[in-house]
Parts: sequence; structure tokens; C-alpha cells
Amino acid sequence: MDDGNDPPRFIELVFDELPENKMTHRARSFFELMNMRRTTRHFSTKAVSRDLIELAIRTANTAPSGGHLQPWTFVAISNNGMKKRIRDAAEDEERRFYEDRVPEAWSEVLRPLGTDHIKAHLTDAPWVVVLFRQSKRIRKNGKMSPTYYSQESCGIAAGLFIAAVHNMGLTTLTHTPSPMGFLRDILNRPNHEHAMLVMPVGYPASDAKVPEISRKELSDISNFIE
Repeated sequence: MDDGNDPPRFIELVFDELPENKMTHRARSFFELMNMRRTTRHFSTKAVSRDLIELAIRTANTAPSGGHLQPWTFVAISNNGMKKRIRDAAEDEERRFYEDRVPEAWSEVLRPLGTDHIKAHLTDAPWVVVLFRQSKRIRKNGKMSPTYYSQESCGIAAGLFIAAVHNMGLTTLTHTPSPMGFLRDILNRPNHEHAMLVMPVGYPASDAKVPEISRKELSDISNFIE
């Protein structure tokens, strides 16, 4: 029986070194693919198979995590009634946020994106995936203990999920209704799980629009010390 004191076990790393020209080609191709990624709030109701959602979640699960605790739960919802419950609750929270709670500094950056409390994407998209962060874990002795670096770990997993969705030819949106506690209640998750992101997944609507914005240049987001 593993009592936590056994020495760690290792296996051989599987790694295929590539010639630099192939590395550059793959890197550039992936960048060009991801550079086309845009967030839209306009989704088609066209069906998406569960297999594709499972593959996106499996990809997210390859993310590194603190202590390899994998402190995430992806709840994937296609049930129309459940999506309607989530939308109604999210719109109720968001209405109060936009009317009473949004700071002017936050409103300033939201204005060019054209966001409001109407969340049609939560019922239009065929799938809504809610990422829950696990702040605690059950140890082998049955006691609850904290997870470590769960915010960072779940952030990385979310990024891989988004990349997987775009890579397969679909689109998603990162939605963070404020506050988000209602999601734990509606989806019957335990108290140590905290909703972190709501991500509708599907095809964009035929008339989908996106804000006219641009990304920062490399020089604005990086600093090389050689």
C-alpha cells in the first residue's frame, strides 16, 4: 500500500527531436491558425458531437498542474433545459452587475466589445462547458487538504481547451458571470469546487460578428534578454 513515503517512480520520456526547419514550419502554422481565433457571442444552434467535446476536455487534461493534482472539473451541458436555467441565472446576475456594480474603469474597456447582460450564447450554442476549480482534494486518509496553484493550473487547462476547440474548427467564448456561485448550485457541484469559466462551444452563426479590435505587437508583450 502506498503510504506516501514510497520513492517516486519514473518512466522514459517520449520525445522526438525535429529538425529546426520543421519546428519553424509547425510553429508558424500553429501561430497562423491561432491568430485567426476570435471570440464571438453569436453561435449557431447546429449540433456538435459529444466526441469533439470529450477530445477538447482530454486535451485540457494534458495541462501541467501543481503537484499533478489536476484540480479541474469540466461540466459539459447540452441539455436545453439546463442551459436555459444557466442563462436565466447568468442574465439576472449580469443585469445587476451592469446596472449597479460595474466599476467605471471596467466599463471603459468593456464598451468597445459591446457586451451587455443578454447572454443568448448560453442557449444558442449546442454545448456549454463550465470549468470548475477544485480548491481542495480528498487525501488517501479521507481528509480534505488544499490543492496547490489551482488558479494557475486551471488557467493553463482553459487555454489548452480553447486552443483545442479552435483547432477542430469550432469557436468558444470565455464568459465569467459575476458572481458565479449560482453555477455550483445549479450543477450540483461540491463546496470545494468553484466556477471559473463558462465556455459555450459550437459553430459561429452565419451572421456572426466580432469587435473590430487588434492584438498587441510582439514588442508590447515581450522582453528578450540574450
